[in-house]
Amino acid sequence: MSRARQIIWTACALAALGVFAVTVVAIYHRHKHPVSVWGAVIKEDADPRKQSPISDVQITVPDMTPPLTAKSDFSGLFKLQFPPGIRRGMKVTLQLRHPGYQPLDLQEMVSDDLYVIRMTSVEEPSPSSQPGHAPITVANVLVRYSIETTTSMNIGSAISTFEVENKGNVPCRRHRPCSPDGKWKAAIGSGSLDAGSGNLLDDVRVSCIAGPCPFTRILSGDTSHQVQRISVSVLNWSDTTTFLLQAEVYRQQIDDIVRESYPVIFGQSINFTLPPAAEGPTLEAEINQTQIIFPLGPSPILSWADCEVRVERDHSKSYRCELKPGYVIQHH
Repeated sequence: MSRARQIIWTACALAALGVFAVTVVAIYHRHKHPVSVWGAVIKEDADPRKQSPISDVQITVPDMTPPLTAKSDFSGLFKLQFPPGIRRGMKVTLQLRHPGYQPLDLQEMVSDDLYVIRMTSVEEPSPSSQPGHAPITVANVLVRYSIETTTSMNIGSAISTFEVENKGNVPCRRHRPCSPDGKWKAAIGSGSLDAGSGNLLDDVRVSCIAGPCPFTRILSGDTSHQVQRISVSVLNWSDTTTFLLQAEVYRQQIDDIVRESYPVIFGQSINFTLPPAAEGPTLEAEINQTQIIFPLGPSPILSWADCEVRVERDHSKSYRCELKPGYVIQHH
């Protein structure tokens, strides 16, 4: 075998050995790296709209020592972080426990799949199930809250005039200010408006009303935002001109606006959200045909429903209320 062929065979053998080593290392790290299982717990129901998330479900893997545990959050999400040594494909037992739902034991394979587990609610005895006791009706559920808003009220106009004195047809000779083409001597004049404390100027207008207006140019003055005071500067390269500066004056006032909305109701579940600025939220409902107002505090407590609330990333609040045994939604 020639030396060149020996070199080629040696290189191929080293490359194959390298691929094998990388594969072994990858498999080793895959087996040693902890496996995370993600899942969601929801209600068992044929109607997908009634498959509400179930929070506070205790999930346990009794096969482990000590047992691995997790708890579902507001959205029903849970995560099981298996220790190194538990490989994908291994069978484990998942025990799900919640006071309002039937116990559930599952045999599952550890994998990267997303687990969706449905639990069946427990039919608790209630006064309405006994002879002579009718269910308590809940109807006309309404969410009411207030939002603080700022409004602007037009209280008049502000007017000012100012002159830009100059003499036309005087060569500039590089003595600034000059006309835009640098030929004629120019002058700069300015005017201002002040709306007064607590007021703002808007719809600002600047116009030339006297003199050789074509030979002028507005240099500065931000009229695009509401401000208390504004100043404008004008360049004039001819005879004296007069300008009119005018604006509308607005006063800002803070008001509380009451808003109402109807929650979404599927089955025994009532769902609604509140914007970040919502204040004093209440839930109004007819309980057995009697209109009652229920304040919703940071931890809402109702006599006829179990409610949960979660603050979202944008600071809005999501509410979910489940009717207690003995209460039924009456739809109109």
